[in-house]
Amino acid sequence: MARLISVAVVDDDRMLRDGLSAWLDGVPELRLVATAATVTELLGAPAPAAPPDRADPRPPDPAVPAARAPADVVLLDLLLRDGSDPADNIRRVLRTGSRVLMISTVPDRSRIIEAIRAGADGYLTKDHDLPTLVAAVKDLAAGRGAHSAELAFACAYDDSPARPRLSPREREILLDYASGMTLKSAARRAGITVHTAKDYLDRVKAKYQQAGRPTYTKLDLAQRVREDSLDAG
Repeated sequence: MARLISVAVVDDDRMLRDGLSAWLDGVPELRLVATAATVTELLGAPAPAAPPDRADPRPPDPAVPAARAPADVVLLDLLLRDGSDPADNIRRVLRTGSRVLMISTVPDRSRIIEAIRAGADGYLTKDHDLPTLVAAVKDLAAGRGAHSAELAFACAYDDSPARPRLSPREREILLDYASGMTLKSAARRAGITVHTAKDYLDRVKAKYQQAGRPTYTKLDLAQRVREDSLDAG
């Protein structure tokens, strides 16, 4: 039996919070554990007890206080009425170990990019249907990014200096290598020599260095792929 995915919602629209509560209650794979109007409220309050028939089978982790780990996935409204900074909200939630799915009323391109750079794992507008939201939550819980048309569009037209312009072959080698392939395997898949593949990878690193976002390890490269949603298109 698949484990339940715990979900928390941070949104200052009470009607939306109540609506999501009703929506998610009908999804057996997900369990809503908390709702809040602000990140401070979410992180400062313990999660409510789950009904017996929806209890999470996983034993609690004694090393992680409940208030510090609100959920596997947090649905976080982009702009809250308390005036909090979206990037700071994202970082605060990420520090608890939760993954963050941003939700917003508008597909603002610059704000989408800022959210992803701050560490958000996905971005959806609020006009999506329940199956799309559930699929995004499941992707995040499985360690993947939650891709959407809004995110793909924003990344495709992101021309900020912090986002290096990669050639198709540089991007190909980066994606394969950062996904866990060895450089030899990435080179073989691209039909080039290992030496040539290393040249492409070195160019990628140099471009990120020049953009002020140095990448020294494979983990750094994987992080840049997530930040720039290079695997979204």
